[in-house]
Amino acid sequence: MSEESWNAARLIPTSGIGGSQEQERRATSALLAVMTAVKEFGRAVVSPLGAPAGAIETYVEVPFEFESRAAFPDGLIRVRRGSRVWTGLVEVKTGTNTLDTAQIETYLDIAKAEGFDCVITISNEIPPSPGIHPVAVDKRKLRKVDLHHVSWTELLTQAVLQKEFRGVADPDQAWILGELIRYLEHPKSGALSFEDMGSGWVKTREAVASGTLRAKDAHASELVSRFEALIRFACLQLGRQLGTEVTPLLTRQEVADPYLKLEKSRALLISDGVLQARLRIPRTVSPMQVDVSLRTGQIQCSFTLDAPSQGRPAARVNWLVRQLRESPDQLRIEAFAFRARSGAAALLNELRDDPTRLISDSNRELKSFVVTALYPMGTKRGRGRGSFIDSVVDAIETTYGNVGQQLKAWSAAPPRLRSDDDVVVALDDPATSSTALSSQDAEPKQKPTAG
Repeated sequence: MSEESWNAARLIPTSGIGGSQEQERRATSALLAVMTAVKEFGRAVVSPLGAPAGAIETYVEVPFEFESRAAFPDGLIRVRRGSRVWTGLVEVKTGTNTLDTAQIETYLDIAKAEGFDCVITISNEIPPSPGIHPVAVDKRKLRKVDLHHVSWTELLTQAVLQKEFRGVADPDQAWILGELIRYLEHPKSGALSFEDMGSGWVKTREAVASGTLRAKDAHASELVSRFEALIRFACLQLGRQLGTEVTPLLTRQEVADPYLKLEKSRALLISDGVLQARLRIPRTVSPMQVDVSLRTGQIQCSFTLDAPSQGRPAARVNWLVRQLRESPDQLRIEAFAFRARSGAAALLNELRDDPTRLISDSNRELKSFVVTALYPMGTKRGRGRGSFIDSVVDAIETTYGNVGQQLKAWSAAPPRLRSDDDVVVALDDPATSSTALSSQDAEPKQKPTAG
């Protein structure tokens, strides 16, 4: 047998996983062990949950007795810093298993009785917005104990960012973190990605297309919640590739009230048949706007940027076209002038031949451009070819590569130092005029450029 068929020994093997319980037990143990072994990664996980900076201890299947019966949370995390001790119980689900309300409420009661700080749930469920837990629990149980949720996708993203971009000081610890990444990326680990748009996907999509979706339709709320979760998943995917944090862009009101964004999205879906989101990507010219029309079956992803403040209109269009020299011909470019109610639009390949196609009135100064990529929307509720999930994720990643990372904001050229050769002699008789450079000499006339 050739060596190519041999399996390399792994610190955290995926072989021998016989069922969901074994899958959860192994994933929990691997994650918590690496959190203690790689301090940078452990800190990145527990810091957002309110833990202090200190030594991390982790345990699995810790027994407790509650109301005359035994309870075994999947794990426990403890952080010590001076006299302060922060403790959280951990409940884990893998694969398609979902969190159980009764079980979580029991662990909240145990945490309160023991004086612990929080309960942490880990699963493949992705909440639609920060601050919303996948499971609704009795709010009275949250008066003295916090409830946090972290998806496996978030944990994998944190691990990749820490190892590949932020760095791990110790080479051996970096290798250990790499083994955790290998394990979580394996299909047998149970750390799946976003897999399903929900049972009401087909019915809601068809209702939107036919114009029969009603405000009281419960499936509309489910679809909006799933879409917001999909956007968060797409942000994590893109951020993992870029080595930076990509997040949905929310208003202050939406951050303060996580359910406000869901209500706005639901109203837009019912009125216009559109699912909409904005992504904050560091150092891009603008947030990425994502519009998915269930009526037309089309995905639009766009960036908006200011036009140069100097130069003729055609020169300003050429400035944008030059930045997109390697982008697809079918990008749609829109130009908006100051005090104009509407803009002009053309395809990128048309502007390469004739930039004036984007100028409806040469007397109006261009204010901004919108660059849009269009894609067909998938219709299947799950993953794979023709799926809605993959079509949205691919559209976001492709648009960033073809547009977002290509565009740069315009900036005026710095002022030039004048030399003696630039001096304009004001008098007719050169013999009687000074050729020494003076602040009162006229500037040489230069034609303005667009950068």
